[in-house]
Amino acid sequence: MDLVLASGNAGKLSELRELLGDTGRFRLVAQSELGVADVEETGLTFIENALSKARHAARATGLPALGDDSGLCVDALGGAPGLYSARYAGAHGDADRNIDKLLHALDGVPEHARSARFVCVLALLRSPDDPSPIVAEGRWEGRILPARRGARGFGYDPVFLDLAHGLSAAELDPATKNAISHRGRALAALKQQLA
Repeated sequence: MDLVLASGNAGKLSELRELLGDTGRFRLVAQSELGVADVEETGLTFIENALSKARHAARATGLPALGDDSGLCVDALGGAPGLYSARYAGAHGDADRNIDKLLHALDGVPEHARSARFVCVLALLRSPDDPSPIVAEGRWEGRILPARRGARGFGYDPVFLDLAHGLSAAELDPATKNAISHRGRALAALKQQLA
């Protein structure tokens, strides 16, 4: 069954395709492949944005849709960049500028006070007016590094330290990252609900 990912983010699409590959139930198609533009993110929570994205994609395509809203929440910054992670430095999706702004905001903050987490909320709607969407959340605890490390991943991965492995998210091999990441955990919770 085709399932529309309510995002044009290539990194998210790649991760979710790999994570969904073992189910054999869905073929994930990016909404951009179907000519659907992103909807404006006006929600005040990750859940509101994920539902809004999924509803928009389902309405535009007539297919079931998966909305993903995620972000990086840094304790020393009161939870910022949070909902605005992709556009923290202004332009949407400019990872280098976002990281530069984050590191500047944390300049002088000691290592022990750089706790952070990635949060991902997935919302699966079978139709645009689905009254009982399936919603799942995943969190990945870590810390913000003082400088970039690694060349894999996308977004804030080069400055997010996974404490268990002692590596940045951009240094982890994709299989390990997918097993422990916020998106991997959210999808595992979604799969449990689908079962």
